Amino acid sequence: MANELLNMTVFGQETEFDGVLNFTDNLVITGRFNGTIDATGALEIDRTAVCTCDKMSARSIVVYGMVTGDLEASERVELCRGSKVKGDIRTANLRIADSVEFEGQVSMIDNMPDVNIFSVASVEYKNAIVMKNSDADL
Repeated sequence: MANELLNMTVFGQETEFDGVLNFTDNLVITGRFNGTIDATGALEIDRTAVCTCDKMSARSIVVYGMVTGDLEASERVELCRGSKVKGDIRTANLRIADSVEFEGQVSMIDNMPDVNIFSVASVEYKNAIVMKNSDADL
């Protein structure tokens, strides 16, 4: 967790950004954003933030503020108390707190093993999937 905090960028409350945003570390938006986010890091939308986007994609997305647009996170999406989200959500794990305004559809994805299917034998890939599924049953 301490390592995550070292690589964090904050868009302040006075910041307005329009366009395509790509990042690999962690970002907190406290101002206004319009456009597309395509990232591999963690994203937090602060209580003061207003985001309008066609698609917001990151490893994890935590929303305290307002988001209009689709959200996709490979690990998790968390809608915190008081947040407002209008858009579809696609993620492996979802948490919605009390007092959240949400309008949209949810699609749950299953995280597949970190195996390049083109670099391993099919038996190895099948075993990785079976092991992951059996771990989930525990």
